[in-house]
Amino acid sequence: MTQTLEPSSETATSSGRVYRPGTAELAPKTYTRRRRSIEIGLAVAFPAALIGLWQLASSGDWIDGRLYPSPAEIISKTGELFSERDLGSDIWISVKRIIFGYVIGAALGLLFGITMGMFRLVRKAMEPTLVALYTVPKLALLPIYLTIFKFGEKPIIALIATTVFFFVWLSAMAAVMAVPDGYQEAARCFGVSRWQMFRHVVLPGALPQIFVGLRISAGVAVLVLVGIEFVLGGDGLGFVINQGRILGLIEQTYVGIVIVAAIGVIFSTLVRFIGRLLSPWAPDDATQGQA
Repeated sequence: MTQTLEPSSETATSSGRVYRPGTAELAPKTYTRRRRSIEIGLAVAFPAALIGLWQLASSGDWIDGRLYPSPAEIISKTGELFSERDLGSDIWISVKRIIFGYVIGAALGLLFGITMGMFRLVRKAMEPTLVALYTVPKLALLPIYLTIFKFGEKPIIALIATTVFFFVWLSAMAAVMAVPDGYQEAARCFGVSRWQMFRHVVLPGALPQIFVGLRISAGVAVLVLVGIEFVLGGDGLGFVINQGRILGLIEQTYVGIVIVAAIGVIFSTLVRFIGRLLSPWAPDDATQGQA
């Protein structure tokens, strides 16, 4: 008689202990959706709790409202600034500067980083000079850029592009150099061309790490922009923040800070989303670390 074995939810391991498959193995799609929901909930709940605590502390006079206005006051001031000083124009000016500077700097950084990562002689020739320039505080270059480009948008965009360039260059070069030699040796056995090596081996292996550098440089671009607008003044979110400080309009300063933070989050999230589209083989955050 043939005995039919029923599927079991338990599997014995080599150590003798019994491993019981969980939801992640039995229903991976359900597990992923549930985990995503929890992660989104936590991502919303944490800042909401901080804002609620801030509002409570301000309402209860636990903190000095002259230095730390409540979230409700900041929201009210935001509406006033949109109607009284056209805050939307300052936001759009800053966003345009970030986009242009970031795109130019990232494109040049990728070009130099990938080239230097693939060609040893190019790397040995250029790396010492670029490392020396990397250590120079970028705001120190602003007077030089003002001399070259005069006042206007060009020196601002050029300084953002310069800062982004160095972050992307370093991450791209390191990512290309980190691709295992075994991958390239295996590809050479099939007689691939240099372009095929780059397209099918080097780029897929380096792309996830490259996007880490692109995300970091997205935040750095926002930081540099605010610093430049602090110094030059005239318009932009950095000017809004600094003007509030000078005139004692603390709510205006907080409005600018909150909007800058929101732009940074949106920009970084957008770069991350593009990275997931272009490198779907990269490990997802949901698979990293412990629950």
